[in-house]
Amino acid sequence: MQAAGLLLTWVLLRPASTQQCHPSSPGSILRFTDTHAEIRVPALHRVPSSLDPLYSLVRHYLDLIQQNPLPTELLRAALNDPSSVRTSQVVQYELGYVICAAVSLLFTVTVPVAGLCFCYCRSQQRCGGRLRAHRRSLGCRRRCLLICLSITSLIILTSAICALVTNQRVKEQMEPGLGAVPDTLRTLRQHIANVPQGVQMVVDQFEVPRQQIISDLAGVSRSVGLSIHAQLKAMTYTALADLKDKAGDLQTSLHHLQILNKTVRMLTAARAELEPVLREQRQRVVTLLDDPRCTSCASILGRAQNLELGADYSKVPSVEKVLKTLAGLPRSDFAEMIRQGNGTFNSIPELAVERMAQVIQELREEMTKVSEKVQSIADGFPLPDYTWRVSEALLKAENWSQPFLHEVERFEWYRWIMGMALCSIILLITACNVVGMALGTYGLSKREDPSDYECRGEAGAKFLMVGVGLGFLFSWLLILLVFATFLVGGNIQTLVCRNWVNQEIYKFIDTPGNLPPSMNLTHQLNLRRDSNLSTTYRECKSGAGLWEVLQLEKSYNLDEHLKTPKYTANFQKRLSDFTMHLGNVRLLRSEGRQDLETFARSGVDEVDYGRFQEEIKIPVVQTSLPGLARSLEGLQKMQRNGTVAGRLATEAQALWQMQNSTVQTQEALVVKLGESIQFLSQLAPHLQERVKTTLATTASVEAQLPLQAQQILRQEIGCFTRKELRYFAQYLHWVGHTLREDVASCQPLATALDNGRVILCDRIADPWNAFWFSLGCCTFFLIPNIIFAIRLTKHFRPIRNRLISTGSEETCPFHIPRVTALKL
Repeated sequence: MQAAGLLLTWVLLRPASTQQCHPSSPGSILRFTDTHAEIRVPALHRVPSSLDPLYSLVRHYLDLIQQNPLPTELLRAALNDPSSVRTSQVVQYELGYVICAAVSLLFTVTVPVAGLCFCYCRSQQRCGGRLRAHRRSLGCRRRCLLICLSITSLIILTSAICALVTNQRVKEQMEPGLGAVPDTLRTLRQHIANVPQGVQMVVDQFEVPRQQIISDLAGVSRSVGLSIHAQLKAMTYTALADLKDKAGDLQTSLHHLQILNKTVRMLTAARAELEPVLREQRQRVVTLLDDPRCTSCASILGRAQNLELGADYSKVPSVEKVLKTLAGLPRSDFAEMIRQGNGTFNSIPELAVERMAQVIQELREEMTKVSEKVQSIADGFPLPDYTWRVSEALLKAENWSQPFLHEVERFEWYRWIMGMALCSIILLITACNVVGMALGTYGLSKREDPSDYECRGEAGAKFLMVGVGLGFLFSWLLILLVFATFLVGGNIQTLVCRNWVNQEIYKFIDTPGNLPPSMNLTHQLNLRRDSNLSTTYRECKSGAGLWEVLQLEKSYNLDEHLKTPKYTANFQKRLSDFTMHLGNVRLLRSEGRQDLETFARSGVDEVDYGRFQEEIKIPVVQTSLPGLARSLEGLQKMQRNGTVAGRLATEAQALWQMQNSTVQTQEALVVKLGESIQFLSQLAPHLQERVKTTLATTASVEAQLPLQAQQILRQEIGCFTRKELRYFAQYLHWVGHTLREDVASCQPLATALDNGRVILCDRIADPWNAFWFSLGCCTFFLIPNIIFAIRLTKHFRPIRNRLISTGSEETCPFHIPRVTALKL
């Protein structure tokens, strides 16, 4: 009971701690539907390739060819007044390409002319024939020519393979790349046209937090009531348990006081009845033991003489006054009172549901008004009236691009066919070289005499000459294709791609006067007057909305429309103004309090229970009757006189009868009296203090319950409010994020520009330039290939000053004829 009182006191006096809100469950994270996924511009990126080293080499080569920066003056003149452009300006800028053009022209003229000259000389038997004489250095020269021709053939073969691969790569990338242009423009138009529907779909997603909040409102009242009950039940249940203990102490104390009073009276009456009987019995036993005929009786005579009454309960304090004070108690039914207190406290959840019903209904109506406010986001969105210029510009670009792209695709088909054909010619030349060198070398190994004719060596020489003839025949086509693709691809890389990457093109467009009025992008796209293409590109790339880059009649600040208090002020105010009173919580009625107060001042604690305990320690009879009776029975056996023996047996029997009939009854009453005395003596010292504590704590609990319930209510309402406000904040944050980066974002415009650079520069221009670079290597290495092949051809044929016929008698001036068999 002391522990319970201390616990209750600590609960009541401890400082109120701030109630922590429950952590957000996974269900408190709202999930919204992706509303605009079908009309997005996917971002393209450069794909790493095994040809990247070749692409890098070609770019460095083009940087060496074209070292001039972006020709702003030349472009300004060409765009504003094309007739004012001078040829010298173009030549000065394209000087590297002009030099390459001169080299290509020289190659185009020189190589075919050289081929014609070679054919004429061959027809006159003046070149490309056989060696005139055998020398010791011929083997070394032949090996050098074989090595050089092998190296050039390997280079040509490698370059031809690269040309074939890049030629196919250009074809594979050209068709989807060209198709992506109108698709991207169409997607951008759809993106802009669908902004109003997208905004409405975003606004309609408010149904997600609204339904969640409505669901939470349905259970908040019971949740609040259960929280109040859970946090106050320790204090309340402790007070009720203490009250129940004190009510039990009252009833038990009254019971023990009644037992004590009744037992004392019974013991007093029993003592009065036992006293004359015991005195008479003592006289008879003393007289018998004092008889001379009684043998050895003097040893217990003293004990018989002390056979007197012991405890006298007429001397103990009376409890009549205490019982008179407690008469009629308890006047109240404490069990029913505690049951009602428990019932009142346990009904708090239902009471909370009842008291909060009105405010819950008001909050549901408020959510309907909030839905109307959220709808104003879509109603007031300014874009539909200001994006028509952008849509019109995109439509014009789409219509203009389609015929142009069809022409580009047609010319690309011709380029691919020509590239495949010329690459096949180069591979054929390489194959002739390989076969010619293989046959020629094999023929040399089988020839015994340098002047002997050997068909395999001759075939090898002819294969080499076929390769030479193909080189002379198709060299001009190769160089023309190389230069044409070089001129287009090189200028795309140096004039467009290089300046696109370093943003020089945007700077040129942004500079006033560079573009003609008909190409004023700021006006055509209805951009802000204080903005330009570079600024708009950067803003769009960083995730700005269309309304932030367009020229509007008045500025539109989305953040102002997405501030949470604009939509939650009334919702929050209704919750903060709500109060709930539990009323008067009565754990102890006035009659029960009076009963406990009467019990405390009844004098139970003033009774001298120590005097009772002293009397209880004194036996009912000073001498033990069973011990004396057994002693008499022992003396009986020792007597010789039968009369004395009989009298001793009679007296022993009388003592046993007195012990069993009277003394044992009194001893049982003494035990019962001791139990009551023990309970009352333990209760009495702290009775008033404990009763006062119980009454004080019960009153304190009754006073604190409404206050603490109100405090817990405010904490729970605060937690609920913050939880619901998080739903609003999540939705409004999602709205801002979705409008800026999806539905009404201008990021697709920046993505489209980046995709255009990736398609044109990374996926088309790089393999295009690698194609002409590889084909050019093949073309220019045809010159040493022709030279080495022509010179190696002579080594595969017989030496000129040796007779071809092996049956001649003279093979040289100093020939000694062989001995032949004589014909008989």
